[in-house]
This record gives sequence, structure tokens and C-alpha cells, in this order.
Amino acid sequence: MWRCGGLRWGVGGPRLGWEGEGAGRQSALVYGAGVGFRVVGERGCVGARGNVCPVGALVPGRRTQARCGECARLDRLHSVAADGVADDPRTYRVYLAWFGSGLVKVGITGEARGTDRLLEQGAVAFSWVGRGPLMAARRSEEVLRAALGVPDRVPYAEKRAVRARLPGVEERAAEVVALHARAVGVTGWPESLERVECEVIDHARVFGLEGLAEARGVVSELVPGGVVAGRLVAAAGPDLHLEGADGGVVVLDTRLMRGWGVERAVGEVSVPVRGVVVPDVQDGLF
Repeated sequence: MWRCGGLRWGVGGPRLGWEGEGAGRQSALVYGAGVGFRVVGERGCVGARGNVCPVGALVPGRRTQARCGECARLDRLHSVAADGVADDPRTYRVYLAWFGSGLVKVGITGEARGTDRLLEQGAVAFSWVGRGPLMAARRSEEVLRAALGVPDRVPYAEKRAVRARLPGVEERAAEVVALHARAVGVTGWPESLERVECEVIDHARVFGLEGLAEARGVVSELVPGGVVAGRLVAAAGPDLHLEGADGGVVVLDTRLMRGWGVERAVGEVSVPVRGVVVPDVQDGLF
């Protein structure tokens, strides 16, 4: 039995990481290959900042955050996203991420992480827009969100609902270029933040999205004894797109796997699955 540490992105493409006795191990994911596992036991809290949960709390199967309330609080205590490390001396980058027509966001990431954060979020295309100290990057993020009318977060339900209906690579790039041009023209940038020229990076091929079929459903939760299996046809952010024997595609958010024990299995998906909801896209961006 293994405990999954979630989907990880890097130079070698998508991999599943493992926790507990298998800590440090990673399994490469290959498009066209089979993926299959059975859920074992109960779902336990994964702890915080490398420490085990002090009370061994159980976590609901529908929760993408595999932590109890106290461990979640401790995990965010020193989080950049929660402004818990204002004195961080590292250089940060501000980015514009594109997930589908009208689905864009502005965010920041550590420069040393490269493009990993964008892969983890499932950004189909993106461009850097600025670089500098943490608080300057954070301030620029807020300024751009207000000026461009874009959020700092796009729900995964909206991202996965449009992946099979993306415009072509040139149209994707044109939308990012247009948004970048608007961004660098915004006033109120902190003086310590350096503007970065537009260079659109497209992840559609890395994610396996070319020719992707519409998903018929999304796994809503894992349950003891439940099976998830299929042929891997795409992966984006934390999501695996799995094709069943009948040709239908089901999406698994691998954040749901954390905290569960799993073992190898074959068969069909036998866990709860919900339908895919098509979202309303943002208005007025272009």
C-alpha cells in the first residue's frame, strides 16, 4: 500500500509523488499508458510543513485540501500566498496566466521555481510581466488585478470545463500578448519591480491537450474500496484525464488522492462522479 503525495510537475513532465514509507519516490506518468488504483483504508490528515498531524485526524473524501483545520492553519502560517513571509529576500515574478478564452489571472511565484507554478495551476499559456522583491510583486499583483479586472484565482472546475474547446495556439498567444500590453501600460507599479517583455509560453503539448475529448465527468470524491482506472490521455495542473474502455473521459483531481492509501488495480471507475459544468467566462477583458 502507498500513500499518494499528489501530482508533481517538473522538467521530466507529470509525476505522482509518494508519502510515508515511499517518501521521495515518484512515478512518471506517460500519455497513452494505463493508470489504475484501488482506495484503501481511511483518509488521514497529511500534516503541515513536513510534520505529521499531532492528532491523526481524518479528512473528508470530498476535500481537495488533505489537512485538518489546525494543520491547514499551520501550513498557511508561513505561506507566501497568505503574506506570512513578508521579509522573504528572494526574487519573485509576476505572471499573466491563460486557461481558456476569457479565463485569465494574475499571480506571483518565486523566480527560482521557473515555470513549475504555472504547470501546477494548469495554465495553458502564460507570460511573465514583472520581477522584483516579494512585497513589490504582491503590490503589482493587486494593482493589475484591479486595473485589468482579472482575479488572482480561477477555479479548477472552470479550467477543466474548457480544456477540450481551446482556440488555436496563435489565438491563445494573441490574447496573452494583448493582456500583457495592457498590463505594462498600467500606472501605479512599484518602482522596485522590473517590467519583463512579453514572451508567450504555451503548455498545450506538455499537457497533452491537442485533440482532447470532452470529459463526461469529474471524480467528486474517493471512497474506501473504490477504483479509478483508465488510459491517461492528458494531465494539467493536478488533473488527470482518463479514458475508459467505452471511450468516455473522466477527470481525476489528484489532490483528492492525498491522505489515502492506494494499491494497484484494474477495472473501471467505481467512485462517485459528477457532471462537468460549463462556466460563464470573464467579460470585458479584450
